[in-house]
Amino acid sequence: MNRNSPLDALKGVGDKTKLIFAKVGIETIGDLLEYYPRTYEQYAAPRQISSLSEGEAASVAGVLTASIVNRYYRGRCVSTVLCSDGRDEIQLIWYNMPYIKNSLRAGMMYVFRGRIKKKGRRLLIEQPAVFHADRYQELTASLQPVYSLTRGLTVNMVQKAVRQVLDADFVKDFPDYLSEREREKYQLCPYMQAIRKMHFPKDAQELQTARRRLVFDEFFFFLLQLDGLKEKRTKSVCDFSIHSGSVPGRVIASLPYELTDAQKRVWEDIERELQGNAAMARLIQGDVGSGKTILAVLALFLVAENGCQGAMMAPTEVLARQHFQLIQTLIHQNALPFEAVLLTGSMTAKQKRETCAKIESGEAAIVIGTHALIQDKVIYHALALVITDEQHRFGVRQRETLSQKGGTPHTMVMSATPIPRTLAVILYGDLDISVLNEMPANRLPIKNCVVGPAYRPKAYQFIQTQVEMGHQAYVICPMVEEASCADTSGEASGDGYSGDSSGATNLENVIDYTQKLRRIFPKTITVACLHGRMKPSEKNEIMERFLANQIQVLVSTTVVEVGVNVPNATVMMVENAERFGLSQLHQLRGRVGRGDAQSYCIFLQAVDGDRIRERLDILNQTNDGFEIAGKDLELRGPGDLFGIRQSGLMNFQLADVYTDADVLQKAKEAAEEIRREDPSFSLPEHRELKKRYEHQLERQSDFLNL
Repeated sequence: MNRNSPLDALKGVGDKTKLIFAKVGIETIGDLLEYYPRTYEQYAAPRQISSLSEGEAASVAGVLTASIVNRYYRGRCVSTVLCSDGRDEIQLIWYNMPYIKNSLRAGMMYVFRGRIKKKGRRLLIEQPAVFHADRYQELTASLQPVYSLTRGLTVNMVQKAVRQVLDADFVKDFPDYLSEREREKYQLCPYMQAIRKMHFPKDAQELQTARRRLVFDEFFFFLLQLDGLKEKRTKSVCDFSIHSGSVPGRVIASLPYELTDAQKRVWEDIERELQGNAAMARLIQGDVGSGKTILAVLALFLVAENGCQGAMMAPTEVLARQHFQLIQTLIHQNALPFEAVLLTGSMTAKQKRETCAKIESGEAAIVIGTHALIQDKVIYHALALVITDEQHRFGVRQRETLSQKGGTPHTMVMSATPIPRTLAVILYGDLDISVLNEMPANRLPIKNCVVGPAYRPKAYQFIQTQVEMGHQAYVICPMVEEASCADTSGEASGDGYSGDSSGATNLENVIDYTQKLRRIFPKTITVACLHGRMKPSEKNEIMERFLANQIQVLVSTTVVEVGVNVPNATVMMVENAERFGLSQLHQLRGRVGRGDAQSYCIFLQAVDGDRIRERLDILNQTNDGFEIAGKDLELRGPGDLFGIRQSGLMNFQLADVYTDADVLQKAKEAAEEIRREDPSFSLPEHRELKKRYEHQLERQSDFLNL
């Protein structure tokens, strides 16, 4: 058995369990080891029932006052019982777990853990995790990992599988690609020690040590790829001659708005570089709504005016279609002699053949599409400009593949993620950087509020009012579906039941929330859901219907943060806002306020706390993404690293370019030193490094799962 062994090589993993793990991307032993916990919990001592408050996660030690009663409502089993700590009682409720009636006995002592709720005067816990007292005492001595789950998969299942691998003899032989000297230099622990402590840390210090090593690895391999790309770029001379033209000026004059000073400045840079001999390699970095897209369109028009081709790759079909429609509109308004085509994965085989023929012949001067643009069968006639939109959604090799379609074309990438320049220089080391630091003058500032769960009824009424005025709304949830809340696999061993003890039962999920809103809103309001597990065709259909206002309320995960433009959307409501980094919330906020109507953002804080409120209140103080990212970083300490991501930048699994800026710098030093001393990784001490590097390239781990 090795890292590439299938998961069913483990004892107890059959075909059914294998399929459940595959739903979260775990198919091999290596996948399992790198399926890191999303957060950790320190189990506190059980509390007296009299000291509990609504909304908090807590544990109660007590006995069942009677046998559990199972009742059935519309095919759904509801199991209830009272638990007493000797002075007070609390009600326990389980849904669709009829077997629990025979698993727990009246008069026996157990520990029950979950989110405290209140119904009338009575306190209750829904779907509590159950532990025998001695097992719970063991858990209080260490941090407990909590994993992202899907239906049928439990925390206990993941923990048991990981422990089985880590206890196996073969993992002792996993070599480390870093030498002991290199680990000492960069203050890193051995790789397998990091894996073990990442899953099962004794305390916060062990966790930080393990995480630092694994974050270093993510940055290190990313920067090795980037370094190779940078070396190619420094020697690049553009194969195409671009001269100044009249079309961009005509288009600018026809726009219903004036470019900002920042847009004018950046356009001058782009125009000058396109006319130079060296291949342009430029990042256009601008806040949400700062006007990056029109600059890309102007560049495409200038290239087309010179008889060459330009291609722009977007991360989703919906966004690609929006770009295409904008370009078509400007072509017709200005009577431009260019043809633009759209190429996406959902097109029929005939449509793709016809479009590819136009691209190969040069009839299509402008090509807009998704990752379909980089397929082998797409042959360009004279590709002089390559643009990737929402840059952080693509991997290094993806945009390089598109660039290679045209020999040595100019390259322009765009990102709405606010990154301090010092970090951007490292992450985009192969690119020059332009920053759009102004917003259009006609943009109405978004009105924000941070509220608690009690505000929900008012929020629903406000959304309904906005919809009745003809507008639309987004509702963002942190989860796709409800996590499995209990696991009976520990019963026979006396471990009791363990579930997602992180309070995940208090996290809103897209699927259930959609059904809830359909019951709350009148039938005249269409509510639909969107999430990353849908097929691309399903996601496209939902977004197209939302764009056409056939859907008025869209319940979604953060998949909507990719820059789709829906000017009619005026409300953004984010559930469990404390679960997101402020930069991500700022990106989500940018989905509204794109039309001429006043827009609103409601951040619903499900967990109370002064520090949480202080973080979220930053969004009320400024609309500047750079300032928000900086303030968020100032407020957060090492204990906040889990459960909150500052951004999804580069699609790193653990690493956060803001919080881990110091590790990023160390990884940069290490990558540069190794490349300098042994560029082909041919030395004996770099044998494992070469294998890991080639494996990373093969997996293309920095790509977005489009």
